[in-house]
Amino acid sequence: MASLTISNKILEKYFGYLKNLDNNAKKNLIIKLTKSIEIKSKKEFDVKSIFGAWEDERTSDEIIGEIKSSRIEKQNTASL
Repeated sequence: MASLTISNKILEKYFGYLKNLDNNAKKNLIIKLTKSIEIKSKKEFDVKSIFGAWEDERTSDEIIGEIKSSRIEKQNTASL
């Protein structure tokens, strides 16, 4: 996710709105903001997980036959 950079002037405007919140709302906002800046650990990514051989019990002829039998022919019956 991209970060949004704002100027101090805009930040002061936001603070002007937020300073009128009740203490409970302010605490919740602080918690959410704090969680948003915590460093999240990146998950390990295994390149081997994105490729591999096709695994199937059928023979190649059976697979090809199944693909061909599942095809449907479109009839172009548009009338002018």
